Amino acid sequence: MTSDITVPVEAAGHADFPFAALVGQPLLRRALLLAAVDPAIGGVLVGGPRGTAKSTAARALAALLPATPAASPAPFVTLPLSASVEQLVGTLDVEDVLRDGRLRLAPGLLARAHHGVLYVDEVNLLPDALVDAMLDAAASGVNTVERDGISHRHAARFVLIGTMNPEEGELRPQLLDRFGLSVTLANPADAAQRTEILRTRLRFDADPAAFARDHAGEQARLAGAVVAAQALLPRIAWPDAVLQRAAALALAAGVDGLRADLVMLRAARALAALAGRDEVAAGDVDEVAELALAHRRGEGASTPAPAPAAGPRGTPPPADGDRSGRAGPDGDASADASPMGDWGALPPVAETLTRVVATQGWPAKKA
Repeated sequence: MTSDITVPVEAAGHADFPFAALVGQPLLRRALLLAAVDPAIGGVLVGGPRGTAKSTAARALAALLPATPAASPAPFVTLPLSASVEQLVGTLDVEDVLRDGRLRLAPGLLARAHHGVLYVDEVNLLPDALVDAMLDAAASGVNTVERDGISHRHAARFVLIGTMNPEEGELRPQLLDRFGLSVTLANPADAAQRTEILRTRLRFDADPAAFARDHAGEQARLAGAVVAAQALLPRIAWPDAVLQRAAALALAAGVDGLRADLVMLRAARALAALAGRDEVAAGDVDEVAELALAHRRGEGASTPAPAPAAGPRGTPPPADGDRSGRAGPDGDASADASPMGDWGALPPVAETLTRVVATQGWPAKKA
């Protein structure tokens, strides 16, 4: 006996939090805007504890990007941890080539993210092959699909945003270096700021549409600034003094290669474009230096990069959270070993444990 029961399903509405309404985290907002102006910077890696607005800010950024005939609004694509390389980059139907000589591409997530945002939560838990393919496309703006000796290239220009909690594991240094900018967030420690964040969030949850209308003017201004900066970008020049400043900061930070220098220059140019200027200044390099160097700085660096100056164009980075290592409840990590131990093993010897304090922020690159 069967029965047909129709259950009405109500469509769920969805509203993203406006970028213009974000409270706090000034370095995160700046890094995301710079990457939106010039996605070739290579994306933004955001580290920090849960609940520090990482995913909220990433979703909010997509609404600022200009719409295109193929994508209106700009797409926001999430890369799941379970994705395969084929799901990310796409695949080619070789059988169609052999049958009728036509190449058919099954697009992947990189193609869907074109002109939008590719968001990767817990990027440090992704397989290296996925991270490699994703970073290659983010830096070049091109995705290459290969199968059985046949290859196809298509445009994949997107803003890459990767988030992670460093306590759950680090990225390999080779992959860490390939992210353009990085920001390490901390929990808000100021009671007044926490109160403002709570008040803002509760207003949004109560009436998302009214909240969006209240911030529509500033949201439109930011979106217009991004579009204008993208148009201005190719006409902006780098004077020799700017190149020398970027090189000096990279040398002082002890970075490997020239990627940090190039990222600093691209980010400084994006900052100048947002300000409507047609030339990069050395001060622009100083303001973006920490975003480009924090995750690349080597051990024993002679001089830290200067923090962005306070004021309308930048604020000092927040203090990093405490990531201290702690011993177990009994202060010892021994297992349930047999009293006799393995044959030929020495008897256990009690040792004093020393509390090890982890490096704050991104760990220094090892030589």
